[in-house]
Parts: sequence; C-alpha cells; structure tokens
Amino acid sequence: MSLVTQTEFAAALVDPGLAVPEGLTAWNGPRPERRFGVYRNNVAVGLIGALASRFPAAAKIVGEEFFAGMAHEFIRLHPPRSPLLLAYGDDFADFVECFEPAAEIPYLPDVIRLEAARGKAYHAADAVPIDASLLATVEPAGLESLCFTSHPSASIIRSIRPAVTIWAMNAGEMELGEIADWTGEDALVIRAEMTVELHRLPPGGAVFLMRLFDGIDLGHAFEAALAEAADFDLSANLAGALAAGAFTAIR
Repeated sequence: MSLVTQTEFAAALVDPGLAVPEGLTAWNGPRPERRFGVYRNNVAVGLIGALASRFPAAAKIVGEEFFAGMAHEFIRLHPPRSPLLLAYGDDFADFVECFEPAAEIPYLPDVIRLEAARGKAYHAADAVPIDASLLATVEPAGLESLCFTSHPSASIIRSIRPAVTIWAMNAGEMELGEIADWTGEDALVIRAEMTVELHRLPPGGAVFLMRLFDGIDLGHAFEAALAEAADFDLSANLAGALAAGAFTAIR
C-alpha cells in the first residue's frame, strides 16, 4: 500500500463521510464497502471505549449516548498517532471546551482534565517521596531558600468551578447531591505509592505548589501564595504536600 493510500486509509477509518480509499480490493470484489464499513465501525467502537475508560466520570455526567457522539467527533478530528493508547485523549478536554453541544456543561472540560491527570499519574515513573523529618535537618535561616523536586506523578489542576466535588460525585468518591458553593477548586493529583490520589487544595495552595514544582525556592513560592490568598498557611500547606508525597528531594 503506498503512503498516499495509507494516509487515505487512516483518514477514512475515522471519518464515515469519506469513501472507501481507492486501490482497496477484496477476494470477493473490487470495492469492499461492507468489509471496510465493519472495520471502520470496530475501530470507532474501540477508540470510543478507550476514551470512556479514561474518562468514566465525564461519561457518567453526560450519559453513554452523548459521550459516544462527542468521542466519535473527537476521533474524527484527532485520530490516534500511536498504537499505544495510554495517552490518547490528553487533548480531549480542549476539544470538549469548544464542542458546542457540551456548552451547557462548562465544568466538563475540567473534570476531564482531572481524569487525564489521574491517568498520567497512574503511568508515571515510581519514586520515593522524601520524609517530612528531613526538614528538621535544615537550619531555620536556610528554610526560605529551599528548593524541592516534585514527584514525577504529581500535577496541579485548577478550575474556576467546583470540578473536584463534581468529579468525586461522579466517580463514586462521595454521594451525588446539590452543590451549594460553586467556588472554584484546585487539586493535587499524585501517585506517591500504589494508588492515585486527588487532594483538594486550599486557597493559595495551587500556586504555592506550582511554584515549587517549577523549581522556585520556598520563600518566593510563599510570597506568590500570599498574593493570591492573604490567609495562606505555609506550615499547613507544606505539611499537606509532604504528607501527600509531593516531593522526592530538597536542595
């Protein structure tokens, strides 16, 4: 099969609006529309299933039929570029953000981002977090100049909506119910040991950890957190991050 035919073949697999590529034949006829249609359908079902497996809370929120239609359109516009599907759908949230039929569910993209971060954490490299007692060996005068190395599975997801609560309600982590407070929520997603965990962060906590993950020293990370939340508690946030296993080294 020529490169052109391979390209046409791949495009036609994910777009039912395209005709069977020129040059394809079968033992029982020169234009195997039916056979290609079956193959195309199997590919679509498999990819939709892969997305539903990565984003089960999102699928629950919108329902199986809506999710399948949304995923099918994503597949048409963003076909896989690798036979390994572990990372397929990393850009699904960005697609959903512009998907007009989902416009009435503005929190959906952030729920998908949380689920994508959970998948990345699950497949991230193993690493041993530092013990909190290590800080006791640092002279008080040198604390603000400390820099931390983030755990390879750790990521921060920010949302202007209560995406963490919505995810938890649709992931079986808490009971479904009315959400009275629609304040934004931020989360640390991490797999310090065997289980992926999602920690809701207090005000200022996200920018604090983001600065530390970027290699900024503790003093400047604290200043950035204070600029966002005047009542930011350094001790509580640092203790929480250490307990979650967010760091693998300090320097």
